[in-house]
Amino acid sequence: MGGRARILLVDDRTANLVALEAILDPLNHIIVLARSGKQALAALAKQDFAVVLLDIMMPGMDGFETADRIRRGTRNADVPIIFLTAASTRPDFSFRGYSAGAVDYLAKPFDPWVLTAKVEVLVSLYLKYAERAEELARHVAAVAEAAAALADIPAVAKDPEAEGALGRLLRRIARLRDAAGH
Repeated sequence: MGGRARILLVDDRTANLVALEAILDPLNHIIVLARSGKQALAALAKQDFAVVLLDIMMPGMDGFETADRIRRGTRNADVPIIFLTAASTRPDFSFRGYSAGAVDYLAKPFDPWVLTAKVEVLVSLYLKYAERAEELARHVAAVAEAAAALADIPAVAKDPEAEGALGRLLRRIARLRDAAGH
């Protein structure tokens, strides 16, 4: 699969962002940096992301609040979040992280190979889902086109049963488009 996905890195420390970017750069995806929860939410409101790597300990809006706001949003509400933290001595942090909707929780320092593998899996799943969603949209468009062609047949317009079935089909197509976000 040749697609590229966006990965959001959120940390208030520039050195951590630079290190994360260096670790993930070989994956050849689009890396977006945010230095606060507020910047992360702004980026998430504008673009779709495959995964978010989120520091917990940040001034202002911490990682837990940021994750909560991501989950309550409309765009990217289901994006996988991996929490990264140096506060590994707090046993309640991992529980809070998973409760906030994280798919994983890694304590710093972490193994860069493990982080890369986890991100790679999540990006791969994201790209496969996006590919299937596009395929479904193409199929729905083809059915809609066929339904429109049926509506143009005079015999269908004159037959109340056929016209009713066509109306139900068109409503189902509209629901499928809404569900797929198209």
